[in-house]
Amino acid sequence: MATTLNINGHAVSVTAAPDTPLLWVLRDELQMTGTKYGCGIAQCGACTVHLDGQAIRACQTPIAAVGAGKITTIEGLGGTHPLQAAWVKHDVPQCGYCQSGQIMSAAALLAQKPHPSDADIDEAMSGNICRCGTYQRIRAAIKDAATGGAAQPAAATAA
Repeated sequence: MATTLNINGHAVSVTAAPDTPLLWVLRDELQMTGTKYGCGIAQCGACTVHLDGQAIRACQTPIAAVGAGKITTIEGLGGTHPLQAAWVKHDVPQCGYCQSGQIMSAAALLAQKPHPSDADIDEAMSGNICRCGTYQRIRAAIKDAATGGAAQPAAATAA
């Protein structure tokens, strides 16, 4: 069945059953592999994308539930988002597998709360698992992106 989705500002026609998870349409049909498969049960956050600005889990969201909503993937951030720069500055990625989902959750947070508290960050990021344990760097990168670069990288503050 053909369905038209709005992905990263473009109307895209896909052929998939209505109950097909958005993740598989993105990865398998559209070759947009920035969104990762992690657990398949919406618990790890690796598959996080935005639907109308809200962070959702693509592994458990059927394309029928998307409707005319606007989907934004990690590719839609264009590589120039302040969070992406902060991620590099703070050396956040270790294995990197969870990072797309982490960044997408953080971007949704900053869109709603441009200057989040530590509690806001913890709440927004609580559904994203990082096996490498870079949570302190993630928090520092989010704060840095929120302040436009005022925070110092973790390595610089330790010196």
